[in-house]
Amino acid sequence: MSVTETSRTSSVLSWSREVGRPTAVAVSVTAALVVNLALWLIGLAAGGSFAHTNAGVTQSAAPGGVVLMTVVPLTLGLGVAALLSRWWAGFIRVAQIVGAALPLATIAGTLDADFDGASTVTLALMHVVIATVAVVGLEKMRADR
Repeated sequence: MSVTETSRTSSVLSWSREVGRPTAVAVSVTAALVVNLALWLIGLAAGGSFAHTNAGVTQSAAPGGVVLMTVVPLTLGLGVAALLSRWWAGFIRVAQIVGAALPLATIAGTLDADFDGASTVTLALMHVVIATVAVVGLEKMRADR
């Protein structure tokens, strides 16, 4: 193999790794959004209203809240992890712990709100989906290194 062929192969492999992180973020966020919207539809069919009162005002948590609270945290978290992992590969493991712990910890807020039973269960499951997708998406990034 010549020096030129080796260099070309190296740059292609480097490029594919760089494309891999953004793809992992996009696929993870899209998967979580699709699953969470499906859960929302199931929750609606089960009689959930996804409405709660906040300071005496009734507010709906879906579908806009489902989209917003799925896409924004996952995109930011996975994006930051993808960037920081370029300088410290171990950051992905830290991000997996945080990415699992935060969504699971925020289930407490859902339980404290005055959602009906179907909405509470569905929203709690959405938190579990986000935690799971974060860990799996980060593992894909780690494996592609």
